Amino acid sequence: MTTEPITVLGAGVMGVGITTLLAAHGLPVRLVDTAPEKLTQAPGRIRQELRMAQLMGALPPGREQGEVTPHSDVAAVRGARLVIEAITEDTDLKKAVLSEVSALISPGTPMISNTSSIPIDELADAVRRPADLIGTHFMNPPALIGTTEVIRGARTSEATLDAVRGLLREVGRRPVVVRDAPGFVTSRLLHPMINDAARVVQEGTASAEDVDALMQGCLGHPTGPLRTADLIGIDNLVDSLWVLLKRTGDEGCRPCDLLLQKVADGHHGRKTGHGFYTYEESTI
Repeated sequence: MTTEPITVLGAGVMGVGITTLLAAHGLPVRLVDTAPEKLTQAPGRIRQELRMAQLMGALPPGREQGEVTPHSDVAAVRGARLVIEAITEDTDLKKAVLSEVSALISPGTPMISNTSSIPIDELADAVRRPADLIGTHFMNPPALIGTTEVIRGARTSEATLDAVRGLLREVGRRPVVVRDAPGFVTSRLLHPMINDAARVVQEGTASAEDVDALMQGCLGHPTGPLRTADLIGIDNLVDSLWVLLKRTGDEGCRPCDLLLQKVADGHHGRKTGHGFYTYEESTI
């Protein structure tokens, strides 16, 4: 097992979750964010997620935790084994960050964009070596979900794909490789369904609790779509729906008014303490 660090860009919900997964399997991580408060909060959030994973029996037994070092400068990508970009779901921001990263790392260093909806080949236009870029869609929380969607862009090399498959297997995940397209598989199916569930609540047909109870009890959904929305982050969900609407033209992807109102009110789900449900502690 290599001791070269993996650099994770973004100390938000997904960046912290991915860092937790890597560190739990003994891998050293450089966690980068330009917001000092996020870097300050990250160690406590990582400890919390590690405790939860331990309680759920999701941690490898007897494995020493990998060291996580905070950085505020993207130059921390230099010398990394791989770079995982996990910033907000905004195409222009991701392109800007990936462009900067590609100028700093050595040729052949895999760059992974963790995205729920943005086509990888769009992002590849911004980097120096499109062959080094690939996508993943880790589901939240990464330490508890054993399968990871991998998105191979039209220009992604076989070596990059092999490196990412190897990393995922190293941390106990099952990689499932899909073709590049807006929303790929999971978001293309899940996010419009959550939008419809929110619309049912908006129209007064049923409460959020009843929608989730029916989806769980009758259709076998493990958590219910609206609890899932709170876990994803309603702001992130809305961003993904806009991406899907713009790139597919599917009106079912237009975020409903209830989702837009929750974003405007700052009720983004579990991470803010309020979404479709209320939570005792914010995870921001």
